[in-house]
Amino acid sequence: MKKRALISVFNKDGILELASFLSGAGWEILSTGGTSKHLQGNSIPVTDVTEVTGFPECLDGRVKTLHPAVHAGLLARRDVPSHMETLKKLNLSTIDLVCVNLYPFFEKVQAGLSLEETVEFIDIGGPTMLRSAAKNYRDVIVLTDPVDYAETIAGLKANSIAVEFKKRLAGKVFDLTSAYDAAIARYLLDEEYPEYWPLSLKKAQSLRYGENGHQSAALYVNTDKPGALGNMEQLHGKELGYNNIRDLDLAWKAACAFGLADAGTAPIGEDDITALGISNTVGKKQICCVAVKHNTPCGIALGDTLLEAYEKTFACDPVSIFGGIVASNVKLDAAVAKQLGELFLEIVIAPDFDDDALEILKKKKNLRIMKAKKAPREVHEYTAVDGGLLVQQGDRKLFEKWEVVTKTQPEAADIPDMIFGMRAVTFVKSNAILIVKDEAATGIGGGQVNRIWPTEQSLERSKKAVADGKFADGKPPRVLASDAFFPFADVVEAAAAAGIRAIVQPGGSVNDKLSIEACDKYGIAMVFTGTRHFKH
Repeated sequence: MKKRALISVFNKDGILELASFLSGAGWEILSTGGTSKHLQGNSIPVTDVTEVTGFPECLDGRVKTLHPAVHAGLLARRDVPSHMETLKKLNLSTIDLVCVNLYPFFEKVQAGLSLEETVEFIDIGGPTMLRSAAKNYRDVIVLTDPVDYAETIAGLKANSIAVEFKKRLAGKVFDLTSAYDAAIARYLLDEEYPEYWPLSLKKAQSLRYGENGHQSAALYVNTDKPGALGNMEQLHGKELGYNNIRDLDLAWKAACAFGLADAGTAPIGEDDITALGISNTVGKKQICCVAVKHNTPCGIALGDTLLEAYEKTFACDPVSIFGGIVASNVKLDAAVAKQLGELFLEIVIAPDFDDDALEILKKKKNLRIMKAKKAPREVHEYTAVDGGLLVQQGDRKLFEKWEVVTKTQPEAADIPDMIFGMRAVTFVKSNAILIVKDEAATGIGGGQVNRIWPTEQSLERSKKAVADGKFADGKPPRVLASDAFFPFADVVEAAAAAGIRAIVQPGGSVNDKLSIEACDKYGIAMVFTGTRHFKH
């Protein structure tokens, strides 16, 4: 019996070579629409699917392969006599190879089309044929990826297609269709937490190793919502590794927390600030520089210029920045590039780079230079647990309230530092404490199992940063920001001894009264925001 192949592809790469081989080997090729015209236009004989089904294509092409003459030919098991008898009785023939790829829903869902237009790119017949063929993989070769054409041709030439190869091709079908269906579900669902969590991810690259050298790893990116990472362009340097990507993600999110003017994004919590009536006291600096090491900031600052912001970022921890990542939320210029060129860094990331800045940075052979075209866009965050996935909203609400709980009111000049501190501390590992001066971190502490240790560490580091002279007046910082409440009065005691005059924290401890009383004792202003910012 003559072998038959059904070919219907949107992506035409390599299809002429495959079809030409099959035709030359005596296979009958069934096809539809644009693929049929493409093959015939290249002198490859084709039988239209309508000749097999005896039913015309209809509904603007929505129905053409959804027919028993197609699916019986795909699903009939050759080793089951009753199946073959049924085909004979119905005058149907087997289909022995299916080569199908799908309407480009992944691409179209990102194109900003209307709902009606986007829905038309949901492929129905293609996934259905693929699934039928894949279920019957022992008898049907099923191809979705041009990369598999050459191995298929070689196997057919040798008259030896291994069952394991067919099984792998079938697995690729369900890998593709599950991602395809997940993208459609994400597009159509209007539920924040649906019954089943749809993820549609495609491998962007295999990584040299994971968090440590003995761990394998790969990077997957969304097919339908590319986010900031999917829109980044690497301009120079070595390939990114697992830890690089994690740090890069945090650094860019932290920089963009203060707004990304060119992308029209406002700082995190700007609506909260306006609603609470404190917007007229907020500092106007929006140029941000962030240094990240081991997935937590080791410096973060705002400035009237990027150079000012960078110098304050560097001053916060001039040791830990080595081997780290530096991110900017504005175009990076030559003055800052010159300073960065004096350090060993893994990555520099910015929305753009001056030509002179690129020339300076590219002198570092291995330095990864990343151009970030988009602000972070993902609504949810994910944490893998053994056997499941934790899903939560991203932390984008800064304040629930702005409640002064002490006798002393914060001075107007301190409020920009308090707001800066609360924005920045959300990116530091809990328990997180930030000491702030001139809208810059002078000391950062976090990742400890109690709150007094990072308080002591950040205050100690702050003394050195200010003493090094990167801050204009040389006076000690006045503001401390905390990601969560104080369980005891010890944080206030330590802050008072270091000259802190204003504290911003969520509040909510059963011992809030102890901290308030301690602040009143030392004349410190304290504001409760009502919003905790744990980052584990």
